[in-house]
Amino acid sequence: MLGADLQVPVKGGRLVPYANLDYAASAPCLEPVNAAVAAALPAYSSVHRGAGYASQLTTARYEQARHTVRAFAGARPDDALIFTRNTTDAMNLLARSLPDGTTVVVFDTEHHASLLPWSDAVRLAPPAFPGEAIRAADEALAAVDGPALLVVTAASNVTGELWPIAGLAHIAHRHGARIAVDAAQLVPHRRLNLTALDLDYVAFSGHKLYAPFGAGALIGRPDWLAQASPYLRGGGAVKAVAETTEWSEDPEARHEAGTPNVLGAIALAAACDALSATGWTVLVREEERLLARLRAGLAGIEGVRELSLWGPDHPRVGIVSFVVDGRSAREVAEELSSEHGIGVRDGKFCAHPFVRHLLGTPDGGCDDDTASAVRASIGIGSTEEHVDRLIAALKRLAAS
Repeated sequence: MLGADLQVPVKGGRLVPYANLDYAASAPCLEPVNAAVAAALPAYSSVHRGAGYASQLTTARYEQARHTVRAFAGARPDDALIFTRNTTDAMNLLARSLPDGTTVVVFDTEHHASLLPWSDAVRLAPPAFPGEAIRAADEALAAVDGPALLVVTAASNVTGELWPIAGLAHIAHRHGARIAVDAAQLVPHRRLNLTALDLDYVAFSGHKLYAPFGAGALIGRPDWLAQASPYLRGGGAVKAVAETTEWSEDPEARHEAGTPNVLGAIALAAACDALSATGWTVLVREEERLLARLRAGLAGIEGVRELSLWGPDHPRVGIVSFVVDGRSAREVAEELSSEHGIGVRDGKFCAHPFVRHLLGTPDGGCDDDTASAVRASIGIGSTEEHVDRLIAALKRLAAS
């Protein structure tokens, strides 16, 4: 892991090892990812349009990356995979590709990447329990006349809680609708199998997946994508240009105009390979051990409250958000950084409606610190010392 030996300054001028507990925002770069990018750079060239050796080699690496990421996600043989900048970009691409008259159904618990791209969506209130999520989606989709798309997260970026995406996919398909899943916070922590879950579309970001090189992916059924107006108009997206333009019928080419982020795609594929090679059993076991330690420590501090939609026993990935009585989230995050060398996130985590619901606060402006929380998130480089340092710091902070 790059940055594992990072030293950061704290008050008094000392340098201490950095305790990175902000993986949910952006994960550090894995060594194999860095090595893959370094190996590709000497022969870097444009893809799909050159006969020279470097161009041919780079094209092969780019398309191999597409194959690797497709396999990592458990895609169906005919699914398209379009490389994007991130999950937000992927969801906006999908929004631009919807057939006319499509009704989008989305929960208010979504990250803004999945909440905001739709021009006119049916927004559902945060469900009190997983079964209510399925019931609410069932009722909303039953009222739709025409094409419909259900949009839902796989793992909350605020609470880490896992959503019943298989059950929601079943409900969507029962009504003739499709489902799109924001898997940005799932794929760094759990295996994704799009085919087994019967999902129509998934989107995720490389920078959450230990590949911070500006690439993400939209994977899913090709028909809507092949029929949509190109997301970007330019070289590579066309079949022929004369008095009129004939666009490529291949959805991947159609929506990847211009020179793509080749190195980002190679990095994303290298991260997928590295996680698969490590093995999900090993990764999940270690994450759950550290997560239990973190949550138990937080529960033992008077004045600290963990945020949860479905209660403390619901399965979740390594993300915990909390508030400290008498302290703003920004004050807590700044003190953890300046006094203890701990990196966490504070704010509304690009999920304003959901955070306000969890805190029971009315709607307000983006700068309203009364409706913010602190988020600690763990990943492959997290250690017991990082967790214990956070707990010890919060105990001192809460008592002061």
